[in-house]
Amino acid sequence: MTKPVILTGLRANNNLTIGNYFGGMLPLIDMAQSKASEYQINMFIPDLHSFTTPIDHTSLYDQIFHTAKVFAAAGLPLDDERINMYRQSYIPAHSELTWILDCFTGFGEMSRMTQFKDKSGNIGTDRTTVGLFNYPVLMAADILLYGAKYIPVGDDQTQHLEFTRDIAERLNTRFGELFVIPESVKKQHEFFGKDQGLRIMDLADPTKKMSKSDNSGKGVIYLSDAPEVAAKKIMSATTDDKALVKFNPTSQPGISNLIEILALLKGEPVSVTAGRYEGETKYGVFKQAVAHEVQAFLTDFQSKLSAVSDDDVASALERSEATMATQASLRLLAVQKAVGLRPRTQVE
Repeated sequence: MTKPVILTGLRANNNLTIGNYFGGMLPLIDMAQSKASEYQINMFIPDLHSFTTPIDHTSLYDQIFHTAKVFAAAGLPLDDERINMYRQSYIPAHSELTWILDCFTGFGEMSRMTQFKDKSGNIGTDRTTVGLFNYPVLMAADILLYGAKYIPVGDDQTQHLEFTRDIAERLNTRFGELFVIPESVKKQHEFFGKDQGLRIMDLADPTKKMSKSDNSGKGVIYLSDAPEVAAKKIMSATTDDKALVKFNPTSQPGISNLIEILALLKGEPVSVTAGRYEGETKYGVFKQAVAHEVQAFLTDFQSKLSAVSDDDVASALERSEATMATQASLRLLAVQKAVGLRPRTQVE
């Protein structure tokens, strides 16, 4: 590896929302394309992470492949060899390095992880798995195998990144320079930009973020929604009784949310969109404009998705997986030698 590595995960899930699309997918694709000349871009699908909490395993493989197709439809180039898109489980070194790191990780370290405590509290003790407890160690292996310096992390992942730095330094101190130490959370934020990201709000309850885990689906627009169904959701969106289209998230969260959605769909600043409808008193007229844009966006996106070739996606995954397996195997071999699992004189 001659270039520093940026690594990010593409969570496998069929129920992606327009919030995921504009707030997560497009920024990742833009980052990959803009930085590919200076950095090795690793965009992996963390399929082993997918069942740290209960899921339907009969659909997992299809969801993983679908994730790759969705990113391709959103603009991720499949033919750019500088961008590596690969499935975590197809690189066995991830699992083996995790076990080695496990044996140098304290039970207390994992017990203090806030995300584990939050998720296990929601699931219940009987259904909480060792995999959920162990998740940060696998995440550390994902990062350390490739010497990644930069990893875009949300606030809920900062503890995991700090653990990755700690375990890497621990093994480096004991066995020599095995791992590249990822940059600190502060430097990650400086590199990627520290903002709270896009927050498209729920259409039915605009005081909470639009979430793919919403069981009712009434306030959520999924990328898989029929365009006319999504348009109806917009027309039914909660607003207020002020009878004035104005961008004010505090006093008019519903209308402000719709203004932000329309601005995203049109690719323009919120101020421009809000200015276009300044003085409008008929919410139905404004909602109709938003519904039209949502319907047009989904029609176009779903057309692009249906045009993505399964063969092209499979080829792109296999190419990247071959490259990543070679890199990961070399790093794993160095660790195996250091801990005594392979002879130190073994030829690489």
